[in-house]
Amino acid sequence: MTAMSTESAWDLYRGIDFPRGFRVEITDGKIIMTPQGEKQWKVIFRAARQIEDQLAGHGEFLSDVPVDFPSSLYGYAPDLAIVTPGAEHNSRGRYEWHDLDAVLEVVSPSSGDNDFVKKVKVYAECAIPLYVVIDPATALCTVHSAPQSTGAYDSIEQVPFGEDLVLPLDGRTITINTDGFPRD
Repeated sequence: MTAMSTESAWDLYRGIDFPRGFRVEITDGKIIMTPQGEKQWKVIFRAARQIEDQLAGHGEFLSDVPVDFPSSLYGYAPDLAIVTPGAEHNSRGRYEWHDLDAVLEVVSPSSGDNDFVKKVKVYAECAIPLYVVIDPATALCTVHSAPQSTGAYDSIEQVPFGEDLVLPLDGRTITINTDGFPRD
């Protein structure tokens, strides 16, 4: 992102009634609507249950909920996002990018470029500590850590489905068992 803005991309589209059953995000100022595939939904659901159990009232997580990013060109609603303890909603009633400890996106055939390229850049620039791409087609979780303001992460680790996906967060660790994740 070239310039930080206090305007949210979501505010530009306030009042629009988006169709149900579609995931809506804003990338490069364009509205992107994609249907959620069954395998992707099952991965999100299985991971969400494990995250919720481990947070056990000591933290928040979101699924497909709009988050304010520091640009009017990007409005993401991550598949899963783990919120920093103590974070509060802004005046628009949403969390902001700096409130996120981790973001997990599940790749669908139509979202690969967005998840593996554009979101890596935006999330790193926003200093989101962990960005995980879960890919049912390759049966791999790619964990990006150590974000750089240049739009890249210094550390990238791949975790195959069947192994535990360990998310070291500030002061806590979330472990997700990937055995039951469906594969394409």
